[in-house]
Amino acid sequence: MIANYGYMDGSGEYYITIDTGKCTECGHHNCVEACPKGMFAIETDDYDDEVAVIREEFRKQIKYMCAECKPVSDRPPLPCVEACTSGAVTHSW
Repeated sequence: MIANYGYMDGSGEYYITIDTGKCTECGHHNCVEACPKGMFAIETDDYDDEVAVIREEFRKQIKYMCAECKPVSDRPPLPCVEACTSGAVTHSW
């Protein structure tokens, strides 16, 4: 299942997407530790699998909370994406 966390406003679409099928394969959930803002958490989904999610309090602030990891130029790899060995975490902007 593809889970999109974020929002769309007049300036664009800001989503973190987690492929829960790939996420369950990981087992390490390094994305939780890699996020400098602590936006990720691990929850049990409807299929009793532990998957990464974006904490509720951050879902409407992704543009701002991820800003330090996504500068306008000279972008390094995103910590959460780089930490995800299964390739389950992506960003839309």
